[in-house]
Formats: sequence, C-alpha cells, structure tokens
Amino acid sequence: MDLYSLLQSSIPSLTSVGLLLSYFGYLAVIGSVLPGKIVPGAILSDGTRLHYRCNGLLSSILSLLLLGGGIATGFVSPTVIVDRGLELLSATFIFSFVVSLLLCVAGCTSRDKGSSLKPYVSGNWIHDWWFGIQLNPQFMGIDLKFFFVRAGILGWLLINLSILAKSIEDGNLNRSMVLYQLYCTFYILDYFFYEEYMTSTWDIIAERLGFMLVFGDLLWIPFTFSIQGWWLLRNKVDLTTAAVVANCIVFVMGYRIFREANRQKHVFKKNPKAPIWGKPPMVIGGKLLASGYWGIARHCNYLGDLLLALSFSLPCGISSPIPYFYPVYLLILLIWRERRDEARCAQKYKDIWAEYCKIVPWRILPYVY
Repeated sequence: MDLYSLLQSSIPSLTSVGLLLSYFGYLAVIGSVLPGKIVPGAILSDGTRLHYRCNGLLSSILSLLLLGGGIATGFVSPTVIVDRGLELLSATFIFSFVVSLLLCVAGCTSRDKGSSLKPYVSGNWIHDWWFGIQLNPQFMGIDLKFFFVRAGILGWLLINLSILAKSIEDGNLNRSMVLYQLYCTFYILDYFFYEEYMTSTWDIIAERLGFMLVFGDLLWIPFTFSIQGWWLLRNKVDLTTAAVVANCIVFVMGYRIFREANRQKHVFKKNPKAPIWGKPPMVIGGKLLASGYWGIARHCNYLGDLLLALSFSLPCGISSPIPYFYPVYLLILLIWRERRDEARCAQKYKDIWAEYCKIVPWRILPYVY
C-alpha cells in the first residue's frame, strides 16, 4: 500500500465513528445497569473512597453473545474491525485527544476540594494535559478512568476475534493463530474475572487521568497489544511441537506470577494479617508487604506481565522483530514506571521504604535487576 492509499484509508468514515461511539455508549449503559460486585477503592487523602461496580466479566460475555447474534443474523460482519482497522485507529486517536483536552479544561475550572476531583495544576499546560489534572474525573456518574480501562481491554478482545474471523475467512487458520488467540482470550476473560484487583493498582489509586492514560487505555492497549494477530494474518508460521510446549510453559509461568502477585497485594490491602503461602505475612513498618512474591522482588508482578507479553509473541516465531514490539515496549514502559513508583514510595514511606529495599534488593527479576 502506498502512502497516499494509507492516508486515505486512515480517514475516519461516518461508519467507523458511529461504531466507536456506539461501542462506548453501549459499554457505559451495560456497565451501569448490569449487576456486579461493589468494590471499595483505596482510601484517598481526604479519607473518602470511591466504589466500583465490577461487572466486567458479565459485560464482556453479554457483549460476545450479542455480537454472535448480530453475526448470525447478518446484522454485523465478523471482520468489520479488520476491514476498517485504520479508520477505527485514527478515530480512536482523535477521540482520545479530544477527551483529554476536555478533561484538562474541566480540571482547570474545577473548584472541588475533594481528593478525587481536586485539580492539581503544575502551570505547564503540556504536562497537565499529558499527565492529567484530576485523579478520578466522572461523567454522568461514570468513573472515566475505570471505564476507559475496561473499554480498552474488551476492545483488544474484539479486535482479536475479528482477526480470527478474517483468518478463517481467508483459509489460513493455523496453530500459531490458535495459540495466540487462546492466550489472549484467557488473559482478557481472567482480567475481567478478577477485575476488582484493578481497583488497587497504581493507575487507579495514584495516576491522574490525562492523555497518557486515555490514549494508553483506548488506543494503545487494543491496537498495539494485537500486533501479533495482525502480523499472523499476513505471515504463515509453522511451530514445532517443542516450540508449542515451550511457549505454553512461558505463558503458564507468566500467568502464575502475575496473577498470584496481584492477588497477594490485593488481599494484603484488605486484610494485612491474611497468611501468604501458609505463613503470617512479613510486614515492614506495618505498611509494606515483604512476603510471597513481594519478598522476592519489589515489582515482581511486572515480571509476570513481561512473561505473558512474551508468550503472546512467541507463536509468531523468530523470523521478524515486528511481533515482539509489545514485549519490548512493555519492558521499557515497566522499567520507567518502576522507577517512578520507587521515587514516589521513597518519598511516601521514607525510612520504611529504605528498610524494605534492604530486605528485598531486587526490583523486577531476582539476581538480574
């Protein structure tokens, strides 16, 4: 495809804009009306806390059933996302840009004194637009930060399923595509099953909502996390049985570390005396967990994340670096985030953090980093 054709196919059509806005509107409605566990968020600096309706799994299952019904009746094309991929990409970028500008304006004009909506203005407009001004902005009662994460994760699944449909339509479905689809689908549904764990992550409790998070949730997650699927549509990869087994081992290891580490942290925040690996937890200064995976590395959940990202790319083989963009990007991102986390924790916990670092010297990968 030449540059002119590429630019032409990237211009959002009314159909792609309608699809995108319908998707967000649909998610907003079902997220508000479907039953779900009400999970209290972290206690904010003013003593208040938000509550989240965690019905992501039910919402995603209902969405897949409705989508299946639409495909069966011919109302929806199973390959519509693939067919309009560039249009949806550019439409999502424009939407993210506009939303982040509106959030910036709303934050600057806010007079709210509560921790969730209190404006944090640095004076640098670009900085405030990028990192955000308010911690938990809302629209019509919907927590936007929580909503955008859900929209991005489910969007990733929908893109993958459209890629799978296109692969079947083209007659090039193979073991590599099946592996990639199984890993991602399991990971996404598992994410929604444990959606309440998201409420205790750094993004939710500490990051303000600006372009960085809006763009990351709505565009970066669905469109870059699915690069391997797009690549497999155009490239045939024949994996040996040994390669499949090795890939499965990497996935299982990554999932185990990622899920268990996040579970331990979440349980500890709810009940600091809950046993970990059958023993009372070791707690530094009454605040920092140094047991289980958190006694092995200070950000061991990032190791699980990296292994999972690698397992999503391994079905593509080693003939091209393109499918490995996601794990390489994630490695850079997590090291950058880990450094920011460490600086904030050192400022927040002071001597307690220094003691924790002595007991747990490794940042992500023991004996390496």
